Amino acid sequence: MTQETSRTGERVAVTEAAAAQLRRLRRRNGPLMFHQSGGCCDGSSPMCFPDGDFITSDADVLLGDLAVAGEGDDEAFTVPVWMSREQFQLWSHTHLTIDLVKGRGAGFSLEAPDGVRFLIRSRLLTAAGEPGELSGPVSCELPPG
Repeated sequence: MTQETSRTGERVAVTEAAAAQLRRLRRRNGPLMFHQSGGCCDGSSPMCFPDGDFITSDADVLLGDLAVAGEGDDEAFTVPVWMSREQFQLWSHTHLTIDLVKGRGAGFSLEAPDGVRFLIRSRLLTAAGEPGELSGPVSCELPPG
């Protein structure tokens, strides 16, 4: 199972693999943001952009900020995670963990040229609002074969 970093009461978390990629992307691109729009294929993956390059509006919900720990010369930083309001209505009962796997990412997401992609692992929130057990990635891609 992947190791994740999450603060109590947060709706979003990040695995160490994803945090390492975010540190690399931040060195190349400056401050970052995520947007999860919903839909199929690339729309079901969290998209990483330079902060402010994806314009959010009243049609979006800020889920929270990923806390990315510093490492080496990199200082700790946060990455806001946004979701379309329509998608949030369907996912409002879940805690989301952003992970990283090998494979082709979405064309507009910053990690795409690196041969990796971000994905969402979700778990239902308990009655107390804390995350339950971690489930697999959310994707509409069919397995090979």
